[in-house]
Amino acid sequence: MTDQSLDLEISRLLNVPRARVWKAWADPAILKEWWCPRPWKTEVRAFDFYPGGAFHTFMSGPDGGESDNPGCFLDIAPQERIVFTSMLVGGWRPASPWLAFTAILTMADEGSGTRYVARVLHKDDAERQRHEELGFYDGWGACISQLEEAAQNV
Repeated sequence: MTDQSLDLEISRLLNVPRARVWKAWADPAILKEWWCPRPWKTEVRAFDFYPGGAFHTFMSGPDGGESDNPGCFLDIAPQERIVFTSMLVGGWRPASPWLAFTAILTMADEGSGTRYVARVLHKDDAERQRHEELGFYDGWGACISQLEEAAQNV
């Protein structure tokens, strides 16, 4: 059983059909446009969109800040679920991330839109609290809004 107190979650109804949300997620050329809060920019360094495939983004800010985020896709159910982690890199190789988590993203039809849920699992309360203090709700929330905008334009 999972200890949900170690999770951070955002659930949002997006005003766009699920197929478009999926396309905005599954195409790295579109993903780089919404993946990090603006005015930061994303470079997609690896996007092997299958279980065990590498998922590596590098983000840079206007002030010179950087965030290097290698990871691995764990599970992909087309138009329903994407699971990735920072604890592994491509080919299931162990990683030593600066922030340890597994993200479970789900998409479901709701009315004419999509219920998008981002649930992020952490190994302990300290890591969950650190992620929250780093701006999880504001940062991931901004990215979900940008995802919705990108999906409306695909």
